[in-house]
Amino acid sequence: MKLILESTITKVQQAAIDASLAADGCIVNRITDAGRQVIGITAARVKRNADAYADLDGVEKAVPISTAYKLVSREFKSEDSLVKAGEVTVGGDRIVIIAGPCAVESRDQAMAIAKEVKKYGAVLFRGGAYKPRSSPYSFQGLEEEGLKILAQVREETGLGVVTEMTSPAQAELMEKYVDVVQIGARNMQNFELLKCAGKMSKPVVLKRGLAATIQEWLMSAEYIAAGGNTNIILCERGIRTFEPYTRNTLDLSAIPVLKQLTHLPIVIDPSHATGIREKVAPMARAAVAAGADALMVEVHNNPDKALSDGPQSLYPEQFGNLTRDIYVIAPVVGKQLDFDYLKKKEFIPESHTQNAAACAIIGEPGTYSHKACLSYFGDDVTPVAMTSFKEIFAAVENNTAAYGVVPVENSLSGSVHENYDLLQSHNLKIIDEMTIRIKHALITHPGVEVSAVKTILAPAHVIAQCQNYLVQMTATEILPVRPGISAVKQAKELDPSVAAIGPAMAAEIFDMAVAHESIEDNPMNYTRFAVIAREFRGHKKVEKTSIIFSTGNRPGALLEVMQVFSNHHINLVKLESRPVAGKPWEYLFYADLEADLYDTVSNPVMDALSEKVETLRVLGRY
Repeated sequence: MKLILESTITKVQQAAIDASLAADGCIVNRITDAGRQVIGITAARVKRNADAYADLDGVEKAVPISTAYKLVSREFKSEDSLVKAGEVTVGGDRIVIIAGPCAVESRDQAMAIAKEVKKYGAVLFRGGAYKPRSSPYSFQGLEEEGLKILAQVREETGLGVVTEMTSPAQAELMEKYVDVVQIGARNMQNFELLKCAGKMSKPVVLKRGLAATIQEWLMSAEYIAAGGNTNIILCERGIRTFEPYTRNTLDLSAIPVLKQLTHLPIVIDPSHATGIREKVAPMARAAVAAGADALMVEVHNNPDKALSDGPQSLYPEQFGNLTRDIYVIAPVVGKQLDFDYLKKKEFIPESHTQNAAACAIIGEPGTYSHKACLSYFGDDVTPVAMTSFKEIFAAVENNTAAYGVVPVENSLSGSVHENYDLLQSHNLKIIDEMTIRIKHALITHPGVEVSAVKTILAPAHVIAQCQNYLVQMTATEILPVRPGISAVKQAKELDPSVAAIGPAMAAEIFDMAVAHESIEDNPMNYTRFAVIAREFRGHKKVEKTSIIFSTGNRPGALLEVMQVFSNHHINLVKLESRPVAGKPWEYLFYADLEADLYDTVSNPVMDALSEKVETLRVLGRY
């Protein structure tokens, strides 16, 4: 069972609870779930019912857990778990790509592949040092030498490394050399190996057995969690069926099933599932669409000569095409593929000062600005709520926040003009951007039927985007709220007849219920957010430049500027005019260009522009 502790619990009450559990011989697991302290109880020597523990001072309630897999169940922890693997986090809004060869064959081979997959978006490197093979005559791996090569890969590329452990005797070497330990499909029910993994400090990727049910798979995860290691990532890699056209049958239906049953993150391995190179990318794309948190893909620079699983390994260029597809697909399901995931570590300081890790956002937690901040930074920064865009810019400029996240364009309603004006008047830089799909939900008090809702709160622009749904609510009053204030939070503080429109994420944060999802009129509703800062830290490949310029008041002046871009084969992806404050009929032009205007090749562009414009300012390179 689990004990949910009172929010006002004292140290004396906590000590008394601990003493009572110890006297009963309980094994306890402490977590924070939805902001509450929770104690999980397993293997008690003295059996007591839930009421006995609920009566303890400081315990709000005791909840029996009905599933056989206690610690990894959604009943024990309602929030999704985030597993730290090297420098990245598996779970949450960012898709994690794990890539590399089936087996480490040599230092040169591993290093060459690692550099290629990192270039195309991988953040973890996979490679087998110990290879359990069906034939005793097949390549068995380089063993400890392979582990040493993996450690060198991490040192040189910054990629965390993932490899398979096949025996408890290898545990000490794994702790020494790698970031993530993998338990292979053949060892899913090797219980001594699972117990060993449960005592390790490294996160564990647990692959599903070839013929294992989801229940058996989760029970194997429970072995690891019961040993004390709850940093577990479940890996679906295909199950054996009667179908001969692929190596295995990839069970993508396991993703939504697992999302309901467990809080653990899920990685999909389409390479072992299909065993055929041409089938890997389609199944990887489908896995992301189904809700996977990560992908594990085999990549080899010369698969025809690979010592293991060459036919299923992608060429680096094929892997690059796949990650670009995932980048486009991910926002549809509320996730992001971040090509600069590792590079952010260069400009987010490890030792934060009070304000170094603060990111200013508009509105309360649960807004799309909050989601954009989490999608871009993960848990590396602390979102700080602001009541206006002007306040965000001031906070970043005054160094009370290191970063700001502001919306600049919506696919349906167009540009957020206020933020373009603020970019003109503040000495800040756009350091990056991300796109978030906007999905509005009707959010009610728990247990309240939609028919009982008398008032709906939402910002005016959200009301405009949900007209087809709201016109059906003939007996309901629709009240606009000021942008930047959470409508869901306001509804939470009012009586149960008041509902709100907002992201489903806000319902979780404020303990409300999602009555209807995706109530927006047009599903092609995306918002582009800009990340602003005083200056850019670190180094990255620049693919886009944002500029503001003005031209003379003469015929053809703007055309001459456009001709500069055309002559240098630079694609213009946005052009918008903004009036100059205090100067009637004078305008500035905001432009987004698919080029780095500061690189050596583009320097002539800056010179040519300077001859055609009256003023020119670079707002960001990202």
